[in-house]
Amino acid sequence: MFKIYGIKNCDTIKKARNWLAASGVDFQFHDYRTDGLDSALLDTFIATLGWEALLNTRGTTWRRLDEATRQTINSAAAAKQLMLATPAIIKRPLLCSADGSMLPGFNEASWQQFIEEKS
Repeated sequence: MFKIYGIKNCDTIKKARNWLAASGVDFQFHDYRTDGLDSALLDTFIATLGWEALLNTRGTTWRRLDEATRQTINSAAAAKQLMLATPAIIKRPLLCSADGSMLPGFNEASWQQFIEEKS
């Protein structure tokens, strides 16, 4: 079973969920806004992928931050604090397999390969 993390109203999440369903992949969806995001789970994400891979610096949430705040996000601790306060700033979707492997972002070819390797 796979798990995807994100926010349900995100267009990329919708595409990813539809693709998984159409591909017959068994998955569970975790919405940061309704299901929450705790510190231990975020620590796992950061330990596996690194904070730089998780932080979405291309999205609207990042662009809405003032420059002074953006400049302070220069370490795992600072990024973690921001991601806990504003989960929408985490790159999404985040696809996780039962073995703990993770793949951030959505790309059909990458997801297909990841799922085949982990199934």
